[in-house]
Amino acid sequence: MTDQLLPSWRDGATRSAVVDFLDAADEIPHERRVAVFDNDGTLWCEKPRYTQLDFFVWELNHAVKDRPALQSVPEYAAVLGGDMAEVQDIGLPRVAVALVALFEKMEPEAFEARVRAFFDETRHPDSGLRYDQMVYQPMLELMQALEDRGFTNCIVTGGGTEFVRAISRRVYGVDQERVVGTLVRYTLADRNGRRVLVRTSLLEGEVNEGEAKISNIQMALGRQPSLAAGNSPGDADMLEYTNSLDGPSLALLVNHDDAEREYAYRSEAGSFDAEEAVEATATTLGWTQISMRDDWATVFPDP
Repeated sequence: MTDQLLPSWRDGATRSAVVDFLDAADEIPHERRVAVFDNDGTLWCEKPRYTQLDFFVWELNHAVKDRPALQSVPEYAAVLGGDMAEVQDIGLPRVAVALVALFEKMEPEAFEARVRAFFDETRHPDSGLRYDQMVYQPMLELMQALEDRGFTNCIVTGGGTEFVRAISRRVYGVDQERVVGTLVRYTLADRNGRRVLVRTSLLEGEVNEGEAKISNIQMALGRQPSLAAGNSPGDADMLEYTNSLDGPSLALLVNHDDAEREYAYRSEAGSFDAEEAVEATATTLGWTQISMRDDWATVFPDP
């Protein structure tokens, strides 16, 4: 059975650690068979920009056709100009809040339809593939292997909850209620004689990175995971929280070191500056590190 597992993973210490964990599944009580995965840079490509940021740019370009004055808003001007240095200077959280405001007063179903339209109509700027084809085949195989062993796979992301929920079932086989991300606040409104839920421009709580991921896992899922996968300092607390579990557990860190098939870069958190590189943290704490270059025979599924 082991020989049929994870066909896109090369033989080596990393694959062996993953297979050993899968083989130990019978030792884990069913109620503790929970696996959590970061999304950007862990399940799908996050370069040259976050997929959700490209969605916001796509929507912003549509919006300025009807409201040209938006081009003078500093946050929007930086995004429209593709000036990531300016975006960083303004601050990604501040830019994100401004972009969230584009969807103020929109009903959840309408927002979901816009997200799905983005995935249908746009392409990744470097590969030319649809964004939802830029997922990592080895991670899809791992998710399937976990599901076969009775695990509940969940996505715990710094991205917008509703953005990921719109495609989570189609792309990952993960139901919407198992997506935990950064939340937008909603309010009730009266429209055409009915009460509807509409988006606001405010966040509910903080960006879902760092310690926030742990508290949100508890609030949304109510169970400590036995496997966690991430790629940045924003995932470090989640990985260590999982690694502290009694019994079999696995903390996986995806390292982006394959410039030929994807990108080579050091991952950073989106909402805070880390004290050290996450690879150093992983080495100190004994997490299993994935070299995209050395451990994955295939990166992306065949289109």
